[in-house]
Parts: sequence; structure tokens; C-alpha cells
Amino acid sequence: MYHSIRTMAYEPDPENGPWEEDLHVLRLGEGLHQALMHRQEKSRSGQLHLPVARLHSLLRAWAPGVLATGRNAGADGQLPWLYAWEPVPLQVMAPLVGAWADTLAEEQDEADLEEELWSEEEAGPLALPQWQSERIDLTETIVSPGGTGEPASRLYRLLPEAVAFRLAGAPFRTEGGSLRFRVVSSGTGGVDLVSWPPLRYERWKQTWYYSACLSVTVHTVPFAPRFRVHVAAGVRRWASQLNIPRRKLGGATVLLDTPLPWPEGSDKGYRLMVNTLGYDWKTKELTWKRRSPAPLLPDLDIARRFPEPEELFSSPEKWLNGRQDVAAGIVYHPVLGPHEVGTGLMPRERAGLDTWIEQRLSPVLRRTADLSRATRRNTPSLLPRSGKGNDPVSRDAQLALARRSALRRALDGRPLHVQILWQSPQTRETLLAALPKAIGLAPGSRADQEGVSSWTADGVRIVVRTKPAGELASALRLSTDRKQRPAVRLADAITERCALVAEEEGREEGVVSLVIMEIASKEHFASASDSDPKSALRLAYGRQGRITQFINLPEPGTEVCEHRANWTWLDAFRQLGAISPPAHRAGAGIPDDLQYAALWLVRLTKDGPTRSPARRLVAVRVRADSGSESVEGWDEGRAEWVPYPDLLLSLAKAGEAVSIDLERQIRTVLFQLRDRPTLLLVNSGNMRQCWPRLRNGALIPHMLAFGTGPQQRLAAYGDGLRMVLVRDENGRGEVPEWFAHDESGKIGFAEGVWALSDDPGNRVFASTTSTPPTAARPKGLMKLLPVTGSRTSPGSTAWNPRLLEVTVLGCGSSESCVDWATLAHQLRYHNDYPPLAYPLPLHLAQLAKEYVLPLALRGKQSFRPAAASSEILP
Repeated sequence: MYHSIRTMAYEPDPENGPWEEDLHVLRLGEGLHQALMHRQEKSRSGQLHLPVARLHSLLRAWAPGVLATGRNAGADGQLPWLYAWEPVPLQVMAPLVGAWADTLAEEQDEADLEEELWSEEEAGPLALPQWQSERIDLTETIVSPGGTGEPASRLYRLLPEAVAFRLAGAPFRTEGGSLRFRVVSSGTGGVDLVSWPPLRYERWKQTWYYSACLSVTVHTVPFAPRFRVHVAAGVRRWASQLNIPRRKLGGATVLLDTPLPWPEGSDKGYRLMVNTLGYDWKTKELTWKRRSPAPLLPDLDIARRFPEPEELFSSPEKWLNGRQDVAAGIVYHPVLGPHEVGTGLMPRERAGLDTWIEQRLSPVLRRTADLSRATRRNTPSLLPRSGKGNDPVSRDAQLALARRSALRRALDGRPLHVQILWQSPQTRETLLAALPKAIGLAPGSRADQEGVSSWTADGVRIVVRTKPAGELASALRLSTDRKQRPAVRLADAITERCALVAEEEGREEGVVSLVIMEIASKEHFASASDSDPKSALRLAYGRQGRITQFINLPEPGTEVCEHRANWTWLDAFRQLGAISPPAHRAGAGIPDDLQYAALWLVRLTKDGPTRSPARRLVAVRVRADSGSESVEGWDEGRAEWVPYPDLLLSLAKAGEAVSIDLERQIRTVLFQLRDRPTLLLVNSGNMRQCWPRLRNGALIPHMLAFGTGPQQRLAAYGDGLRMVLVRDENGRGEVPEWFAHDESGKIGFAEGVWALSDDPGNRVFASTTSTPPTAARPKGLMKLLPVTGSRTSPGSTAWNPRLLEVTVLGCGSSESCVDWATLAHQLRYHNDYPPLAYPLPLHLAQLAKEYVLPLALRGKQSFRPAAASSEILP
């Protein structure tokens, strides 16, 4: 058993003092800023700003010595615009800014920016401001009132670049060889490094390309006095052929490798240039999109040939291997076809990279201390994996009995009517056979009529009707009128499918109704955008008061396995609220009558399932009293707790999303939880969108705050209220990657609750779970640089258990924080499921988003959500 885990997180080393660098800073200044403001764009906040994304990408890649670009420089000319190791010569800056300015002039008819910028009366060909020297502390920290160390705001962009340059300055070496990294900057905060040139993997008489990838981000930890730098390690795969029509290429990332055309200045931290390749529906051809800098390169370097969009699409492998001294790699995405290189790295390779990173960052940053076990109570009271020899009831029988009891409580005396809409007779029969096994009913208790089966036992009555799915499972028919917004065309197609469903027999009164439909996989509908009917069917049946569950049509030549059919029923039971957490083993201090509550903010964008943005708050309550377990959700319209399936149906029936006071809604939910001891579970990365005071720097132990109001004691919302914040990777590396190790050098994974061993008052813990059997791989597997005696398999997928950060924000004065962290950890386990990503109540709240399906209205703009999570610092 491992007794400690190590995270790939690094913090300022107090023994070394501040990490200071002499940098050069350039500001646009009022004159140049005003001269460029002929072409204005509005940010999400409505503020006018310069469209400088293309210029910034160009400067980061081709201006020698540039470290980073500043934030909001396009809106305020007095803010820092560029940070550089050394001043970029004017003869280098002028062509870059001039080429970008030319694109602004081309995009507007009424102004000739080129003449204004290239004025002979100015000193020099371009009136750029002067560079200023500035000594910058890259570890500057501000400690919040709650004790959280936060970096100065500009470090969220500046520090990842500096760390990336430091790592790219020397190769990563092992016995199997070495890798050199190039910096890939997006300008949004995080920085990637990819090993270059790509590695090769020969399989099926074809060469597949991939690179090691490191992602550098800056984050805070609640109540920790120092911020952290996280470095995530993985694999970046490259497309060597594109097996899709050109019109299906919406936007593929292309990294361009070009030498600098300027003899002046040092090449410090050489980068790959970020571009986007996609199909333009207006011109009906492939083009560079999203303000890619690639179109500017031929005017800046006439000696070299750069790839054109069409030839890059046709011959990606040739450009990946390079032509002369220019290379381009299309970052692989599953939509581009299959790839034989698996994702992820196993812990031994991650540990080797961690050692190298620690060496490269010393002495300015140090690795954070290892975490030790906080408890040995890793799991709740689960059934053993195999029945004991003297146990007359098998594990399967105990599971079936528990499911039937949960189903009886969820149905509350009402019969369950199920309609199976099938495309394959085999699927129909497999589902009918799996149901009685799942809940422990004898096959002999099934009474068949024509297309009807029923079971009655132990207070549970289930009636199942089957019929072919027919046209209901077909692809949606979308209008070809491109004058309409895609969201409106999709809404029309969904409305048409809803009308078709409405022609079917509706739900009977006094029953719980469930529809299970066999449908083709998502890939089957990929040929026609937005044609997958799943969301339309869920919305259509939801309006009828019927819960929906889907099972994929088997591929030709394959069979429907019993395992998939069983999972279909388990997911259906979960939607019916027939699920409860096992008894915990978190400690005697946890109240016996404790209830669990969870909040989740559903945030849909224009890329969501219905192409309409929305924000909705989901609140779920789970009571696990002996004999009276229940899963409920807060219905805002009815202002009461309702059974979980009723919550899902209310979400489906809701109209167009509108902007509401979500913080007020949260306070309403908290008031409804005052009747008994409550553990409130919140994903802070998710909820700080509507509850900004959950930002790490705003947290104070035992306190809550909303809006601009004062901090209040947690007890003000109920004497029995306890609150735990969890945080996952959140798409931004907010929690670090990790691996377990021991004194003998063994590397692997371990499940448990972890904390800093030298901090008895710790409120922040780490929760790690076991690896599912389906994801088991040799822990010594090597994919990058194999060494003697290691197993090499670039084609294997390396699945790594995610670390979940658990912060006990508030508990009783005499209670132990570790008990509440242990309880949150144990709620990730269930007899029927592999370990969950979140505690069960939060898992249920998060899955409710499947029923949030707003439709666009003709001639009306949909509600626009608040700023993205990347704009709210953790």
C-alpha cells in the first residue's frame, strides 16, 4: 500500500526569495492606440477594444525575445502590451505591426490606416513607443483575508510563459533518448509545450505521429499561503491524413514551425505559431480562420514558401515532416478519423518528467510537499466483490434486492410503465431479459401479451411495451436556408420531431413513465451537422412527462451484450431517483439524520446540444435515512422539493432561458434545508460563475458571502449546515496531476484521502479513487522514450484517476475536518458503479443538465451567459 502521493505542482521557494527578472515592457500609448482604434470590436462586457489577437500571435512567434502579451492592452493603451527579455528592434517591430495594420485597412473601406501609421513626419517609419525597463517579481503574492496566497494578476499570463521558456531551455533526457520542447502560447493564460519534431509510431503499414505535451497553468489553493504552478503531462497527436469532407472542417488547430527571418536578437524560447484551418461557407473554400497570423507570413518573409490551406489539407503528412525549413502540424481530433496512438501517459513516465521539471525550475520554484494518508477509511460499506463461502445470498442477489428496494421507494406505490422503441429485435430481447435480473425478479413472473410484458413483486409493478422505433429514431431534417441562424434551423427541426412524438400514445395518469429507445451512435449522424435526434427526443418525451434513456444500435456484425443492456436499466433507475449512497464509514461525529444537498450550474453555450445558450441552477437533495431514502430536486417554479424525475421533466418543459438572480435562488435553497443537519456539496469551479464569492481568494473558513454583501457565519443559514467545496481539473488544470510512490522507488496509483502531514488544522484534502478494471494498464508502460526492460506501447490508452480537491469550508467547532472530507470522498463510491467523478449527490445534480434543452426563437437573440470561467480567477 502506498502511503503518500506526489502532485505535479510547484510553488515559490521561500528559502530562495523572490524570482525576479529584468524585463522590458512596451505600452501602446494613447497616440498609437487612438490611431489603431478605427477598427473597433466589442468584448463580452461591451467594452471597445482593438482586435489584436492576430497581432499578438504573430509577435509571440516572430518577435525575438518577446515573453508574453498583456491583458486588455487593446482596450487601454496605458496597460502593459508586451513583455520581452530584451527590446525588440524597431526594424523588426515595424513590419509586424504594419502587416497587421494592413489587414485592418483591408477590412474597412473608409480608413487608410497604412498612411496614418507610416507617416514620414514621425521619427522612424512607425511611431511606436519606447521600451521601458522593469524589474518584475514573478512570485509576487498577495495574501487574502482568508489566508489564500494569490499571484499578482499579470502573473496568470506572465509566469506560465517564463516557466515554459525555462523548461524549453534544455532537453528532457532518459536512457532511451531525449526530447526538446517548443512553446505554444494561446495568450489566454496557460501555455503548452510540445516535443518537436514529432515522434513516430509504425502500425498497419502507416506512420502515426505524436509528441509529448506539457501544459503550464497558475492556480491558487484555498487557505494556502503560496500559489501553485501546475504542469500536466500528456500526448499531443498529429493528423497525417484527413478522412473528412472539406466542409466538415470547422476549425482545426495548426502549429506552424518557421525560422525567424530577423538576424537581430537572440532566439530565446523558440515557439510554434498557433493558427486555425477551416472551411469558409461564404467563399466555399478552405481558409485560415480566427485571426490566424499565417496569411501575413508571405509578406514578411518572401524567401520561404509557407503552406496554403488547400495543400495542407491534402498533404498534412508532407508538411508535418517539413518542406525546406518550414513545417506544419494539424493537431488531431477524433472527427478527423482514427488514430493508432493512444492518449495519456502512465505514472512512471509522468514521474520522470516531474523529476526533470523540478530540476529545471530549481531554485526559483520547488515542488510542493507530498501528501500523506489522512485516514484509512477509504470506502463506505460496500458489498464484497465476491460472496463469502458461507453466505447463502450471492452478491448479485444482494445488489438486485437493493435496487428493487430503491425502485419501490422511488415509485412510491405507482406502477412503472416502460416503452421500448427498438430497431434490432436482439436489443429488444436483451433488454427484456436484463430487467428481471437487475432487480431480482424471476423470469417466470413475467406475463406476456402481444408486445406487453409485466412483473409484479415486493410492491413494484412494471409494465413494458415494445414497438419498432421507426421514423422517431431517424436523423433530424434541417432547413438548408442559411439565412437563418443555425440555432433557429435546429429549433425548427426539433419542433418537427416533437410533433411526431406527440402523435404517439401519451403517458397515462398516475404512473411513472419511461421510454428506452434504441438509436444509432453519435458518429452515425456526423455526416449531417445537428442531425442527431437524441436531444429532440428527450425534449419531446419530457414535454409528455416521460423520462428517456437511450441504447446504441449495435454495429453491423456485432451483438448487443448483456452488460450494455444492464447499464441501460441502471441509468434509467438513476433517472427515476432509484439510487442512494451506501452507508458511510466517515466517523462517529457525522449526524445519523444527515441529508446531502448539491448545487450545479448548467451553462450552455451556442455550441450546446440545441445551439442556444442558457444558465440554470440545479439543486438536488438526498436523504439516506433507514427505510426512507429519497432523491429530490428543487423546483423553482413550484417553490418546493419534488422527486428527482419530476425535476428532470421540469427542466425539459422550461421555456427559453432568461437571466435570473441565481444567488437569490441559492439562498432560497439554503433556507429550505434548515430542518435537519445538511452537508452541502458544491463544485467551486462550476458555481463561481453565478457565485463569485466562491473564488479561492474570497473564501474565509466557516463564512459565506453573496454579491457585495458582508461575510456571514455559515450557521446563519442553519445550525446544522456543513459545507464542502470540491474542485476538479475543470478543463483548465485547476487541480494537479499526481502519482503514488514509495521509498523503494515503486510508482503507481492509490485510492484514499490525502493531506499535508505537517498541518493538523488542514481544511484542504485530496480524494483519489481506484482505477476501473476496464482501464487497467501496466503501470510501467512507456510511450515516449522507452528504456531497457520497459514495456513500450504508444498505441495503448493510459487512463489516470483524477484527483479531486476537497475543501471543508465549514463544519462544527468540535468536529474534525477530515471526517467531512472522508465523507465527501466515500460518496464517490457506489455498489453499482465504478468510482464517480464527484460525490453522488453532486453527480446527480450534474447529470440533470441532459434535460436543459432551450430552443431558439425566431427574430430574437437568446440569453447570453456571463463571462467564461477562464475569466474568473480561481
